[in-house]
Amino acid sequence: MSERIKIAVQKSGRLSENSLDLLHRCGLQYARSQSRLYCAGENMPVDILLVRDDDIPSMVQQGVCELGIVGENVLREQQEADRETGNGQATVVRGLDFGYCRLSIAAPRETPYAGPQSLDGRRIATSYPAILGRYLARHGIEAKIVRLAGAVEIAPSLGQADFICDLVSSGNTLNANDLRETEVILDSEALLVATPRTLSPEKQAWVDRMQRRIDGVVRVRESKYIMLHAPRSAVAEISRLLPGSETPTVVSLDGCDNRVAMHAVCRETVFWETLEALKDAGASAMLVLPVEKMLA
Repeated sequence: MSERIKIAVQKSGRLSENSLDLLHRCGLQYARSQSRLYCAGENMPVDILLVRDDDIPSMVQQGVCELGIVGENVLREQQEADRETGNGQATVVRGLDFGYCRLSIAAPRETPYAGPQSLDGRRIATSYPAILGRYLARHGIEAKIVRLAGAVEIAPSLGQADFICDLVSSGNTLNANDLRETEVILDSEALLVATPRTLSPEKQAWVDRMQRRIDGVVRVRESKYIMLHAPRSAVAEISRLLPGSETPTVVSLDGCDNRVAMHAVCRETVFWETLEALKDAGASAMLVLPVEKMLA
């Protein structure tokens, strides 16, 4: 029987749906168990474990799972907490371009704030005591960290804290609780992480294959394939204007010595302004197509 690898994914929350969609786009077909906590790969020796997000770093670190998808905020919290233990850490493979948020200090609207020193001697409620503690130490601030597992945003109104340190996405939750964002201490996105443990050649081959496929899916998300016609004299200028493109393919048009067809994969968003600039440079017959798959 082939050796199987496991990928740890958040079972519910802001990263769950995007993580499963990413793996589906990598070609993984799977069936969920009755407990809905285990997805058995049907066309590859790759299974998915649906677990609590704060369990993912340790599961990957210990080799329970070979790969994991986790928020940078969760990974950094464990890394800060384990800083003194010397334990091997999960290896960050790449950012996944979703799950963006930030870990920020927030204050009640009426509370004055003049920079990090305003936190000195105050109480700060958070679910990220290790990251916050590191931030305070770096700024030489003495503050009391109030550890809460959830509902951090209501701590000031309950008299539990003077400030909070919590994840912010849209800012709507802060507004609803009459809080304002004052300091960003960490920008976060979903990360692909890998175990530091040595794997068998067969497992390592599948880990490498999944990493390549995930890389291809992420890279292709904003990529577009552009085809256009242009005067041969405008090739250099048009090449410069193509966003995030490698050297385009240039092909002579049949019967037109002074005109060419140009094809390019652009790895940045192609805006209307981009097309207008290309047209001004001499491009015509422009066609922009989505890219389904890309493998370097």
